[in-house]
Amino acid sequence: MKTTTIKCKSVIFDMDGVITHTMPDHYRAWKKVLADEDVHVNYLDIYTREGQRGLQSVKELFTKYKKPFSESHAKRLLTKKEVLFKKIVRARFIQGSRNFIKKLYRNRFHLGLVTGTSRHELEQILPVHIKKLFSVIITGNDVTHGKPHPEPYMKSLLKLNVQSHDAVVIENAPFGIESAKKAGIRCLALETSLPKSHLKAADITFSSIKEMEDLMEFQLVDG
Repeated sequence: MKTTTIKCKSVIFDMDGVITHTMPDHYRAWKKVLADEDVHVNYLDIYTREGQRGLQSVKELFTKYKKPFSESHAKRLLTKKEVLFKKIVRARFIQGSRNFIKKLYRNRFHLGLVTGTSRHELEQILPVHIKKLFSVIITGNDVTHGKPHPEPYMKSLLKLNVQSHDAVVIENAPFGIESAKKAGIRCLALETSLPKSHLKAADITFSSIKEMEDLMEFQLVDG
């Protein structure tokens, strides 16, 4: 039974952990590459930084684990991480994500995708028949400042040609939620990667896409 109606023109999705079940693969790649540098990260080190630009993540993690940081070295590590990720990533999806995207598309919502993942990684992960449903795709290569900065979501609004109050973001990570809220957009969060305690800044949190569909009615605003 639908309990809440949310009116909007556009629904903007994060990718990893919202559409694709790829965060475990990102974690494995980061863990291996950083372990080679004697930086032994844990689950929260990576999952709470989802959406952040890779260079900033390396800088913060090297600082946390008291290792010397240089941007040139960090860039080499990022390249190693991306190569390893592309080798191990599997095309898996969050349950219900594809059908939900297709339903919104059929109902004439303007769809956006905002991810910290690089463009070439996205091309490998996201099938063409899903990718083509999005009017706008913003990747980590398309911004100067990654999440939690508002730039990624502000850029998506500009390209979608919608105002912040006419959009809704679906996220699964603290930095993504912060980015959306700083851009003035309502944000729904899914507990697909982290528990609700890490997602408190979202307007509403759901355990799954199914629960979100059961409890929310997305209503298109014309005009």
